[in-house]
Amino acid sequence: MKLTKRTVDALTYEGAGNAACYLWDDELPGFGCRVYPTGRKAFVAAYRVGGRRRFFTLGAYGRLTCDEARRTAKATLGDATRGIDPATKREQERQGETIRDLCTAYLERHAATKRSGAEDQRRIDRHILPAWGGRKARDITRADVAALHSRIGRAAPYEANRTLALLSKMFALAEVWGFTPDGHPSPARAIDRFREEKRDRWVTPEELPRLADAINREPNQSARHALWLYLLTGARKTELLQARWEDVDWRRGELRLPETKAGRVHYLPLSGPALALLRQIPRDADNPFILPGAKPGAHLVNISKPWLRVRSAAGVADVRLHDLRRTVGSWLAQAGNSLHLIGRVLNHSNTSTTAVYARFGQDQVREALEQHAQRLLGVAGMGPKSAEVVDITHRKAKD
Repeated sequence: MKLTKRTVDALTYEGAGNAACYLWDDELPGFGCRVYPTGRKAFVAAYRVGGRRRFFTLGAYGRLTCDEARRTAKATLGDATRGIDPATKREQERQGETIRDLCTAYLERHAATKRSGAEDQRRIDRHILPAWGGRKARDITRADVAALHSRIGRAAPYEANRTLALLSKMFALAEVWGFTPDGHPSPARAIDRFREEKRDRWVTPEELPRLADAINREPNQSARHALWLYLLTGARKTELLQARWEDVDWRRGELRLPETKAGRVHYLPLSGPALALLRQIPRDADNPFILPGAKPGAHLVNISKPWLRVRSAAGVADVRLHDLRRTVGSWLAQAGNSLHLIGRVLNHSNTSTTAVYARFGQDQVREALEQHAQRLLGVAGMGPKSAEVVDITHRKAKD
């Protein structure tokens, strides 16, 4: 019997108990209508995958007409013939139905393994979910991403660029995980990033006495110790906060940082003052961390508030916490140390990252050239005054 509006309207439940009751179409094998004990009716498609018969609900009668259901059944059964399981396909579509689903999967499957996972979570909560949380992932366009990037970038270019990079990774994984169809173009592609100005702030010798005094007057003991250790070691914020007593090698004068941004263990040499500070820090037998936090057994987490107090008291309100690390690099450069050595101290993976400190060595370059010029003129039998060199140059030009 061909399924038509008349035949489906006339269907009644004839099963025993809650047993399934179907009426199958004679013209399209695998296309049928299921009747439930309540009288509700739904169109279905039956097919085999891996030798097993499976039933796929196409939609409720009333929402779909017989003709609409027949067309949907043809497409569904066609997929099954080509080896595509319609049920699996639907599940993948449901998983990637919304941006919220995609964000949840990204945080669970990918961000959880990253040191910067907390930053990804923050950007998702602050920018991505408020903009598109309920929209389907496959419906996000490049125009949508460009608009969001532009909106964030008006006030925070760096934040906009990091959010764009996050979206690029999320949509790349969305295709791998089946949240978007194979070959689905990433909406985060080919969008120009904002130009980022390099941060060029460090604590100067004139500012340091005020900063040191402010740090010493900070009431939070763990924060006070942390800030001094940042200045003495140049360690990254999270890497230092998570440091444990068991990683201090007192004999070698080293701090072992097992998990770093560079993805490798970093053995950080400790100066005499740094070792002396560590010996002064009270140790809690129940807390393995060098810088204990408010919660028992946990490390210091919220250092932002103490730092805001310290920098305000020191009169350096524009100095960020990361600038303390930059201060170590700049002071090392000014002392004449090589960029290679500075990169080793700061555990940089890329030499271009360390190259920003090159200009801080200009005084040493100038001093070296001054010594060279004096020696050169002495050998040439000329006076050391630059004016005499200019006069000679002019005389030779006239001759």
